[in-house]
Amino acid sequence: MTLANKAPLPGLPSLAQIHNARKVIAGSAIRTPLVRLNVHDAAAEIYLKLENLQPIGSFKIRGATNAIDRLDKGTLARGVLTASAGNMAQGVAWRARELGVNCTVIAPESAPETKIKAIERLGGKVIKVSFDQWWRAFEERAFPGVEGTFIHAFDDLNVMAGNGTIALEILEDLPDVDAVVIPWGGGGLTCGVATALRVLRPQCKIFAAEVATAAPLAPSLAAGTPQVIDYKASFVDGIGGKSVFPRMLERAQQLIDGSLVSELKAVKNALRLMAERNRVIAEGAGACPVAAALDGQAGAGKVVCVVSGGNIDFAKLCAILTAV
Repeated sequence: MTLANKAPLPGLPSLAQIHNARKVIAGSAIRTPLVRLNVHDAAAEIYLKLENLQPIGSFKIRGATNAIDRLDKGTLARGVLTASAGNMAQGVAWRARELGVNCTVIAPESAPETKIKAIERLGGKVIKVSFDQWWRAFEERAFPGVEGTFIHAFDDLNVMAGNGTIALEILEDLPDVDAVVIPWGGGGLTCGVATALRVLRPQCKIFAAEVATAAPLAPSLAAGTPQVIDYKASFVDGIGGKSVFPRMLERAQQLIDGSLVSELKAVKNALRLMAERNRVIAEGAGACPVAAALDGQAGAGKVVCVVSGGNIDFAKLCAILTAV
C-alpha cells in the first residue's frame, strides 16, 4: 500500500485528499516560504512558515477555498456562511468574491476592527453577536435568518485537507524537521497539518501552541475530556476559546504530542523579535509557536513554527513594538 492510499485516521482527511486539495487551492493560495529565524542563541534552529504572506494575510485561504470549491453550482448560488473572528471569514469572503456568490459572516463583538473592515472590503456581510451566540453558530452550523451553506472554520474534512497542504510544503523545504509547532484555535490547522506529518514523517514531534489567557486544549488533553476555562480576551485574538470541541479533542489525542502554553509577555516578545530580526509582521496567534520554541518547549533540533497570520491591528502592533 502506498502512503497516498494509506487509510486515514477516523474523522481525518487522507493523504490523497490533502494532495488533491493542493491542486484545488493552487489558483487562490500561494506556496509560502520557510525561512530561518535570525536568532542563533535559541534552544533550537527555528524556522518560520510564513502564512502571513497569503493574499488574505492568513492560512485560512487554504481550507476555505478547498471547502467552497467542493460545493455544486446550485448550492453555491444560495451563498455561503461562516462564523469567524476574522481570518476564516476573510478566506471565505475572498473565495466567494472570486466565484461571485454572497458571503455572510457571524463575528463576535470582540473581533478586531482591522479584520472586520477587511471582511467588508472583500464583500462579506458581517453580523456581530455575543461570544455565546457566535460559539452557538459553530455548534449548530447555521444562524437564524441567514441562508447559505455553512463553512466551518475547523471541524470540516475539506478545511483540514486544505490546511494539511502546509505540511507538504514544510517537508519539501525541510525534510529532516524535528518538530512542528502550530497555533491551536479550533484545531483545524493543527489537525490538518498533523495528519500529513504523521504519515510522511512519523518521527516528527507535533505540538499545538496556545496563549495562557485562552488555553483550553492543554487542560483538556490532561483530563481526557473538554474542559471549560476562564477565557480572557487579548491581542491574541486569532486563537483560544472557552473550551474545545469534543471531536477536535479526539483528533488531537490521536495526532499531537501536547500543547505548549506561553504567557502573553512571551508572545509579545516573540512578535517583536520576528519584526526586528526578520521583518515579519505576525498577529498574536502567529507568534505563539515562536514564543514556545524560543523558550525551549518544543525541544532542540530543527523546529518549524507555523506563523498562521499577520492580521494584527496596527495600533496594537505599534504599542507592542514600542513598549519598553
